[in-house]
Amino acid sequence: MTLLSRLDRFLPSPMPLSLRERIRAPLGALAGIALTAAGGLLALRQGLPAPALIAPMGASAVLVFAAPASPLAQPWSVLGGNGLSAVVGVAAAMLVPDALFASALAVALAIAVMTACRCLHPPGGAVALTAVVGGAAVRELGFGFALWPVIGNSLLLLVAGLLFHRLTGGVYPHRLRPSARSHATADPAPFARIGFASEDLDAVLKDYDQFLDVDRGDLETILRRTELRSYRRRARHVECASIMSRDVVAVAPDTSLREAHELMRRHRFRALPVTDDHARVVGIVTQTDFLHKPRWVAGRPRIAFGQRLRLILAGASAPNDTVKDIMTSPVRTVRPDTPIADAIIAFAEGGLHDMPVVRDDSRLAGILSQSDALVAMLEDRKAGESSASPATVNP
Repeated sequence: MTLLSRLDRFLPSPMPLSLRERIRAPLGALAGIALTAAGGLLALRQGLPAPALIAPMGASAVLVFAAPASPLAQPWSVLGGNGLSAVVGVAAAMLVPDALFASALAVALAIAVMTACRCLHPPGGAVALTAVVGGAAVRELGFGFALWPVIGNSLLLLVAGLLFHRLTGGVYPHRLRPSARSHATADPAPFARIGFASEDLDAVLKDYDQFLDVDRGDLETILRRTELRSYRRRARHVECASIMSRDVVAVAPDTSLREAHELMRRHRFRALPVTDDHARVVGIVTQTDFLHKPRWVAGRPRIAFGQRLRLILAGASAPNDTVKDIMTSPVRTVRPDTPIADAIIAFAEGGLHDMPVVRDDSRLAGILSQSDALVAMLEDRKAGESSASPATVNP
């Protein structure tokens, strides 16, 4: 074993981050700390006491900009963790004369309080320690230290984080991807019915009994997607083109709601692709769209007030009771050469029932339904079982 391989045993696994994320995180920290420091200097000029910026904000910036999905980086963790830790640290410094013991007690109590208040934030430990060993300037502030600079710096950093992630296409605060379409019944969404049950994961996490720096919902999503991709790896290479419906009825964005609904009723379709003058797919209109977005007057669909308001706020053109007023856009599509296993994953993850099949130029080639995918999956399984069964030899 070489020296390099020995050293590699002590290093964590490489982070699967794109170059964009590796560049975005340090740029965000640069902007965040610069804005926080500038705000602190402005506060000093307005009469607030020194310091303008405290060192633990550097650790908070690492979380907010480099690990924005972490539970430790969420706004309540930053504000609550830093603020409560500051109060605990000041109290420890006041009550315990010995600085060494007060430092240890401050950090220990800060962890306990943050855990109890569900705002664990590692820089909070540094904030509590700063309240004890920060020197005369910090001691003179007393409990005011929690308000300024701790809460003040934390708020400025959070504002910088929110703006930076919004402007650069990031997501902060972290939020789970909306679950697959729910039917408002006791049944879980299709994506949640794969493999293990949510209760299984809860039981394992309870047995594990350690803090994980990942949201519980994110962990469940990762595991379920792993199962789906495991299926894709095992599946035969059947392409969407071999099972899609080719004789597709599509509508234009300006097709009236009444005409589109009549087409769906006559052909017993659950969805109609929406195409432009060049047969490019621009959306899809489904039974769900007809159920929830228009209102029905004398048996005819009309745009409901709520949907009309949403269209106005989105800057869309004036509603005129046409397909474009209720269609789903953009729409999830697949290509003719997309493996059917990938389509099954898209159906499961998105709670979809139908997906348009488009060529490279986005022109409509066909449509794929859950039923099509189910038949292909069963055929794939039958073929796999046939090939795996041992050959029989006639005597």
